[in-house]
Amino acid sequence: MTDRPIDPDQTLSEAEIRAMDVELLRELEPEAGRLYDRHAKVAQEWFPHDFIPYRLGRDFDKDPWTPEQPRLTGVAQTAFEIGLLTEDNLPSYHRLIHGMFGKGDGAWINWVGRWTAEEGRHAIVLRDYLTVTRNIDPVLLERGRMSQLQQGYDHDSPTTLRGLAYVAFQELATRISHRNTGRYSDDPVADRIMVRIAADENLHMVFYRDILGAALRIQPSAAVRAIVDEVLAFEMPGAGIPGFLRKAASIAKAGIYDLRVHREEVLLPILRHWRIFELEGLDAAAEDARRRLAEHLDALDVAARRFEDRLASSTVPRLDAAS
Repeated sequence: MTDRPIDPDQTLSEAEIRAMDVELLRELEPEAGRLYDRHAKVAQEWFPHDFIPYRLGRDFDKDPWTPEQPRLTGVAQTAFEIGLLTEDNLPSYHRLIHGMFGKGDGAWINWVGRWTAEEGRHAIVLRDYLTVTRNIDPVLLERGRMSQLQQGYDHDSPTTLRGLAYVAFQELATRISHRNTGRYSDDPVADRIMVRIAADENLHMVFYRDILGAALRIQPSAAVRAIVDEVLAFEMPGAGIPGFLRKAASIAKAGIYDLRVHREEVLLPILRHWRIFELEGLDAAAEDARRRLAEHLDALDVAARRFEDRLASSTVPRLDAAS
């Protein structure tokens, strides 16, 4: 497949876009198969029940939850709540990635199934931990789950290139957010759980990062445009959670996930891996996209410094940078 130049006056029909996606998926399938086999060899089997201190469990009908019971408080509770409710929305995420590349019986559908099965453990272990340790009101968690799943993550299936760009960044963002939540909790049980989840998220990121790397070799200009569009529009999948902006702000003040983390630990490592600013032979639209990307990264740096300057008046304990 050749990299299709973009005519700014041309609008592709939905059928044409889908046909191009189908062709790209077909061309990428051998690489998807190789990456799936690589993933299956290195992914570790693990069991949520091995991470839960069930000895701490008590019957809620005899000993109801009360606000003084949690060991986790404040931002740590908020970060765990956001993390769990985000993971709860797996049915919506499965629908989206199945819509992106789940048709057929080859490497793509095998990956969809494997990814979904591995992701399913995350909500299990998080909910069991929070319930057994009584670190968050279980009624709040269940009401949040009901609200989150009924609302869903209602987005149309993106094009293959946009979708791959989003999940590559999102998996790394989730890995870092979960890992930092564990570190911030100051609870060795919680930290161990988050280390385990983060390891899964990292392997998922590597699959998506590398399959999009293959797409960059096939359609460099189209892939660059898709990557830039996704970076400029990026938001975490938990954005639909009630009160998300307020909760995300408190998480940012604590250093769990803020603009600096997003720029330095999520965007830049993947963009460097893809060598976005070193690619040659791009069309005019892709070159313009790279210009906008550079401007966006500069603006994020400025915004991050302003945010850090304002932190001087914050009383929220802040996570030290990872060593």
